[in-house]
Amino acid sequence: MIRLLGVLLLLASFNATAQSYPAKPVRLVVPWPAGGTTDLVARMVQPKLQEFLGVQVIIDNKGGAAGSIGANEAARAAPDGYTYLMVFDTHATNHHIFKDALDPFKHLEHLMLMVTSPSTLVAVPNFGPNNLKDLVARAKQEPGKVTYASVGSASSNHLGILQMEQAAGIRMTHIPYKGGGPLIQALLGQQVDISFVSTPLILPHLKSGKVKGIATGGLKRLAQMPEIPTLSETFPGMQMVSWFGLLAPVGVPKDMTARVRRDMQRALEDPGTRQKLIDGGFDVVGGSPEEFHKFVQGESDKLGKLIRDSGIKVE
Repeated sequence: MIRLLGVLLLLASFNATAQSYPAKPVRLVVPWPAGGTTDLVARMVQPKLQEFLGVQVIIDNKGGAAGSIGANEAARAAPDGYTYLMVFDTHATNHHIFKDALDPFKHLEHLMLMVTSPSTLVAVPNFGPNNLKDLVARAKQEPGKVTYASVGSASSNHLGILQMEQAAGIRMTHIPYKGGGPLIQALLGQQVDISFVSTPLILPHLKSGKVKGIATGGLKRLAQMPEIPTLSETFPGMQMVSWFGLLAPVGVPKDMTARVRRDMQRALEDPGTRQKLIDGGFDVVGGSPEEFHKFVQGESDKLGKLIRDSGIKVE
């Protein structure tokens, strides 16, 4: 009888905790400096996510090592349901590059793929070539002289250029930065020649003429700037699409992650938020944890092979 009473009290306590969750602010770790695309997505969904959760959502920017420093911190956080992580596509490659990066499949739970966005290859205004054909010709004529920016070794904008180099038989010089914000500043300051950049982050600067579009990485031309050709128009089958997802430390109670997943999905589907994302160049995805885990595993396997075959090292 005493044992049964103890079990009932434990269940009652668990149910009370589940029903009152969340009872304090939730921390959303963004493993990049403020001003990058991951930060942009987080701030677009934050208002509605707060409304649906009923508590404050604190965006905590923890940049460094292409997102692995912030990811490590989130993975080591107490699995109490009050720390979550929003990642960019470097999440699938960091453990192939950085020896201190935790294994994302052992230390983090994949909750959902949130949004995707095509990247756009841009150049500074004083860079001579205005299209891929002329860019390739310049790079062949002057090997290593054309410079390109990325947010770190094995990031999507690094691997995208690498694939383009391999397809065209050219060689350019890689200059890594610590996030999308610093990369944009380098472009606006004309410290580099070109870069693949997430379309939502670079679109205002394309429209203002502060950079010029060379090619976009989606399946079709951008509705906002249809004059920019796709990569595949020059290199058949080539795409450059970034993705952003939500994760949690391993061990967070399932009812808690289910609640956060549900409210994040509601935030993404909110008409106002959804329209802001679409206008900014994002495609809203969503989906199950199983689908997201499978997607990231596939990206890790594919890009891990490219990294090994190319001999990419941390810079």
